[in-house]
Amino acid sequence: QVQLVESGGGLVQAGGSLRLSCASSGRTFTGYAMGWIRQAPGKEREFVATISWSGGNTYYADSVKGRFTISRDNAKNTVWLQMNSLNPEDTAIYYCATGVGRTIATTRIGYNYWGQGTQVTVSS
Repeated sequence: QVQLVESGGGLVQAGGSLRLSCASSGRTFTGYAMGWIRQAPGKEREFVATISWSGGNTYYADSVKGRFTISRDNAKNTVWLQMNSLNPEDTAIYYCATGVGRTIATTRIGYNYWGQGTQVTVSS
């Protein structure tokens, strides 16, 4: 059974930065893509960023492109999401998820294990 534990969320002012972490256990981390998906109040879950199993390929939602960076360290079984230039529209619960395969996934069906999420709140 895969376990994903997110951390690093919190309250930040607009224009600030946060770095989310996701620690994985229970299965070989190296063989699967990873992703970050968020859910704002009253909205459906929204894809944010994804990274391939090797880290060599990444993809971002248009809304975060140029501001967020996803990265991973397979030796540490960890994936990160560096978030810069945050704005109130980024307020959401951020979930880490494991892909069903090695390549990047940009939709929810591309992920089969999810963490509990970490709250990010951006004040104006």
